[in-house]
Amino acid sequence: MRPRHSQTMVQAPPFLNPNPNPSPFPSVHCLSLLNSSFSTSFLITKTPKKFKKKRKKEESPRTKLVQTEPNLIPTLERVIERDAFFRFLTKSKDFISKQPEHVILLDDAGKLYRELGFPRGRKIARSIQRHPLIFETYRHTDGKVWLGFTDFMEELLQEERTIMDSMEMNRVNTVRKLLMMSPNKRIPLSKIHHCRLLFGIPDDFRDRVAKYPNYFSIVADGDGRKVLELVNWDPMLAVSALEKEFLVDEEKVKRAFKFSVKHGKDLDLDEEDTRKLNLLNTLPLVSPYSDGSKFDLWTLEAEKYRVGVLHEFLNLTLEKRASIHHIVEFKEEFSLTKHTYQMLLKQPRTFYLAGTEMNWVVFLKDAYDESGVLISKDPQVVFNEKLYKYAEMQEKEAISLVGQK
Repeated sequence: MRPRHSQTMVQAPPFLNPNPNPSPFPSVHCLSLLNSSFSTSFLITKTPKKFKKKRKKEESPRTKLVQTEPNLIPTLERVIERDAFFRFLTKSKDFISKQPEHVILLDDAGKLYRELGFPRGRKIARSIQRHPLIFETYRHTDGKVWLGFTDFMEELLQEERTIMDSMEMNRVNTVRKLLMMSPNKRIPLSKIHHCRLLFGIPDDFRDRVAKYPNYFSIVADGDGRKVLELVNWDPMLAVSALEKEFLVDEEKVKRAFKFSVKHGKDLDLDEEDTRKLNLLNTLPLVSPYSDGSKFDLWTLEAEKYRVGVLHEFLNLTLEKRASIHHIVEFKEEFSLTKHTYQMLLKQPRTFYLAGTEMNWVVFLKDAYDESGVLISKDPQVVFNEKLYKYAEMQEKEAISLVGQK
């Protein structure tokens, strides 16, 4: 038999507590150490920034670019950047030129960030200093500081008025064509005025309309809005830029758009046969001067019409481009849908969408050369480009230029 373990256990010597009077609660001295701001200073309580994983910001339509790197055209993207840089110049020029004596109180200007185009929360003085040849401030006899144009800028404004007067008949025809593209042959005057800079239309166009009773009449709609109505249809004007180009270069127009034939299975066609098959869908194009409201919304004819009307619309603009805000303005008149963005993306041969998904601009690609410069420039565009150059100059650089003028 195995021997049993002895029931007698050897006890370990008792732990000697250095505190002769032990207490179940910590001493005041210990508590002060625990509560001390220096008691845990040697511990790392947070992960150092250099060891933290940087969380990638999620892109939103406000920041996400329309084009990806392989399809990006930097020269056209820079045109958008230029517009942003000169936003204060263009908006302030438009706003101040409507004011009596072309001046406004500087204190009032600081509150008009939307009208003058400077960032909210910024001081307007910072924007004024960027363009010393264009804007100036001065103290009036009333002791208040005013913002206005320099004498040099006033000369430029007079030059611009001369250009607008000389181009008046051209602008009248532009408006006539816009009316002819609308299904009811009428457009609210407020919409034309809102997009006037896009077409080079003068600010006083509503007053000039009275000079052309054979072309226009002003009526009131059900809401009391003033609406511009077409008086006479002109078949000579009802010819789109694409139709004119078709007579000169038929193959180029055939390649302009692509409305793919939808089929259930792979037909195993080579590239040329696929092109010919798709051409059956592409041609004939639908004239933008036909009534777009009569087409069923999701038919091929309706999409051809919408693509054609936007092509013609861009051709009527000064710089052959327009922003989403300009296009949405004419949504009802051109029978456009909420899928306009996707529709334009499907036609990369003709249209280029720049900027971000929320604030995009569409270009007519063929209107620009490889350097991103307009091939054919309206006199107003030439003036605008000259104004931008002056706006970037400093006083001492422009003295000789003013003398040569």
